[in-house]
Amino acid sequence: MKIIKILALVLIGSTTAANATIPLPVDDYVGISFWVISMGMLAATAFFFMEQAHVAAQWRKSVNVAGLVTGIAFINYMYMRGVWVEQGDFPTVYRYIDWLITVPLQLVEFYLILSAVRKVDNSIFWKLLIGSLVMLGGGFLGETGRITPILGFIIGMAGWIFILYEIFSGGAGKSVTKSGNKALVTAFGALRMIVTVGWSIYPLGYIFAYLMADVIDGASLNIIYNLADFVNKIAFGLIIWSCAVANSSKK
Repeated sequence: MKIIKILALVLIGSTTAANATIPLPVDDYVGISFWVISMGMLAATAFFFMEQAHVAAQWRKSVNVAGLVTGIAFINYMYMRGVWVEQGDFPTVYRYIDWLITVPLQLVEFYLILSAVRKVDNSIFWKLLIGSLVMLGGGFLGETGRITPILGFIIGMAGWIFILYEIFSGGAGKSVTKSGNKALVTAFGALRMIVTVGWSIYPLGYIFAYLMADVIDGASLNIIYNLADFVNKIAFGLIIWSCAVANSSKK
């Protein structure tokens, strides 16, 4: 209950600050998408933090991290919505405020759910964390003009490919195969699909926005990114929660 109260105060404060901005026009579909995703992230955050009390102790950390991911995204989406409504524009680089925190947390979840079932090598944690930072770092440097866009893309893709190798064929992939836990294997497979298919939206957006100018307009790109975040963050957490529930029911 203390966690819920603290969360409520933070979210109320964020909502109040966001409401001080210009009202959202009814025909601003990009702004509406920001608003809808914000509410979805808020609902998911409340759900995950409440549900962590109903899973086995070794799974609570994973469910709490899922709540942190959507909670951070909610606060940032409220801010992004305000910037969009006030300025009519939204540089994608602002999203890195969210991604630089939530993406590493999501990848660390692979380590956390594995460690909830069996003993795993700590190197898995560090490989996934470093891979995420390389992936995001390349994109950030390329989008902000600190390096050429093509070099930023190559670095970011190298980080993503390393992550995919780790969760499919590397230490993480091998560990889940050896776990013998059906619920974990199913959840791990679904999470891998999100990282493979769901996350492919981001490099595609980078290509269209930075490597192939004028292929897609900023408004459409923001709607696509918003919907991708909605699925990639909330569904990611729900898969972890379902795995935690399935394993907790066995106790």
